[in-house]
Amino acid sequence: MWKEFKKGIIKENPVLSALLGLCPTLAVTTTVKNGIGMGLATIFVLIGSNAVISLLARHIPSKVRIPSYIVIIATFVTIVDLLVQAFSPELNKSLGIFIPLIVVNCIVLGRAEAFAGRNRFLPSIMDALGMGLGFTLALFLLSSIREILGNGTFLGFHVLGNIPPILVFILPPGAFISLGFIIAAVSFLSAKRRNG
Repeated sequence: MWKEFKKGIIKENPVLSALLGLCPTLAVTTTVKNGIGMGLATIFVLIGSNAVISLLARHIPSKVRIPSYIVIIATFVTIVDLLVQAFSPELNKSLGIFIPLIVVNCIVLGRAEAFAGRNRFLPSIMDALGMGLGFTLALFLLSSIREILGNGTFLGFHVLGNIPPILVFILPPGAFISLGFIIAAVSFLSAKRRNG
């Protein structure tokens, strides 16, 4: 169980290692609040869909497997979308279309197809939790860099003092540059650890 959980955090991190889910990663990470909100929404969808798919996979005909998975995923996306609208309208406004687009997030469908459809309930939950936390960690790292350097704030608190923010970091080029450096650092550290 622990192996299934921890692989998604660093070793097989969906964003930093597999380069999946880059569209929401780059688009919503202008603030830490947005990044964490998107990560939590994705964790909810991953856990719910992996749980249901692991229980039903043996009963779904292979010809309708993918459409069935998408319906299950869409159900959990609808639930999380309505919850965010009801309890955090400000976050809903910030994330906009990216919450409904979790339905087509390759991380969610990929875990359903590659893992939940082939494994039992508890390992599927642990896989979903690990991958979701890995995704959220990547969003947190990227949004922290972008908010601090681009706005001069962290969770709304001013942290740079009199140093002016570097506005490019809240724009798309800043997202690409920051993510590139994070991926390079993770790759370097992983290679260094493998080689001793």
